Amino acid sequence: MTTDTQIAPDIPDGFEPLFRKSPLTEPWEPLYQKKTERSVIIGLRLARPHTNGRGLIHGGLIAALSDNAMGYSCGQATGWTTSYVTISLTVDFVGSANIGQWLAIESDVIKTGSTICFAQSLIKA
Repeated sequence: MTTDTQIAPDIPDGFEPLFRKSPLTEPWEPLYQKKTERSVIIGLRLARPHTNGRGLIHGGLIAALSDNAMGYSCGQATGWTTSYVTISLTVDFVGSANIGQWLAIESDVIKTGSTICFAQSLIKA
């Protein structure tokens, strides 16, 4: 019998531990990253601490990690020269994920300016 604490990490190629830690995301560790020229993809192996009271992967986890991935991607695309904060975030959920699946948050930077960056992300399990 496998429990959430026995799930092997099985990290996809190219991912390494996330470079930046946060008190918000600390309970969801371990988190991983894969950097490209213009983005930071965040990934994690889903486990029980990522669920809501009904045992489903929590939408708040997905929204928060999407926010992080888009912010890190804006930083990566601009050479980390500007500090960004979120001014708007909209999330549409079109599916669900299960404990044990690999969740990847892939962001695209749409447009950057001197003080603002527009990005979108697609979350896949």
